[in-house]
Amino acid sequence: MKKKTALKVTGLIFGLLFLVMLGVAAYWINDIRTTANNMYTPLENREGSSPLREQAVAEGEPLSVLLAGVDHTPGREEDVVGRSDTIILMTLNPADGTTKMLSIPRDTRTEIVGRGTTEKINHAHAYGDAQMLIDTVENAFDIPIDHYASINMEGFTRLINAFGGVNVYNDLGFSMSGTQFNEGNIQLNGEDALLYSRMRYDDPRGDAGRANRQRDIIEALMDEAASLSSITKAGEILDVLDTTVRTDLSLGDMCLINLTTAPHLMKLNKLK
Repeated sequence: MKKKTALKVTGLIFGLLFLVMLGVAAYWINDIRTTANNMYTPLENREGSSPLREQAVAEGEPLSVLLAGVDHTPGREEDVVGRSDTIILMTLNPADGTTKMLSIPRDTRTEIVGRGTTEKINHAHAYGDAQMLIDTVENAFDIPIDHYASINMEGFTRLINAFGGVNVYNDLGFSMSGTQFNEGNIQLNGEDALLYSRMRYDDPRGDAGRANRQRDIIEALMDEAASLSSITKAGEILDVLDTTVRTDLSLGDMCLINLTTAPHLMKLNKLK
């Protein structure tokens, strides 16, 4: 009798745990859906495909995403949209399992499509948001862009802190705004990562060196996102994404990309 009672109690405990797990899963699914909907900012007349393509991207084909780090800080009315001081073209290729990143220098002088002027490429976002930036990049480099994602500098800092920081290899020791960045593997919180990604004047490579550091941080974030430990930080991460990231990728698009080009299964190639 005692044995049967113990089995019943054990079964009840596991049943309750299963119900709790279902409840937690439902909560996260709802939270993820809400965040994705708040991030979703579709662009007009693109239908998820670049004008340089004859048709929309089919499942399994290479996909390009323009990443923009915007210098807008909430509350600064004089800079409502913000310039894109970080511009990175990321290409995901399910066929060979690679993700490639190409940095576009923010001071590149080119025609700003839709404005009719020739000036720094990072001004395009300030004039016409993501749409003008995409049109300008496509025109300048004759490459198709399928989607975009932007994050402001406050969000960049908060996102890294939400993950508990990132680890990168620093190939150049330097000091920035009173913070010392030693050569070798270093752990960066959000505030330090922002300084680390902005330094260029003390780097003999100039803007190219800064671009390398920015890509290193993105790679480190991808590694953190792919780790099991990120699950325990999901709530804070979603809060940051909800208020600081904008993209024309829907929740369905993101799920498809995650299934076909999961970061922890991809080989990352950073184009210099």
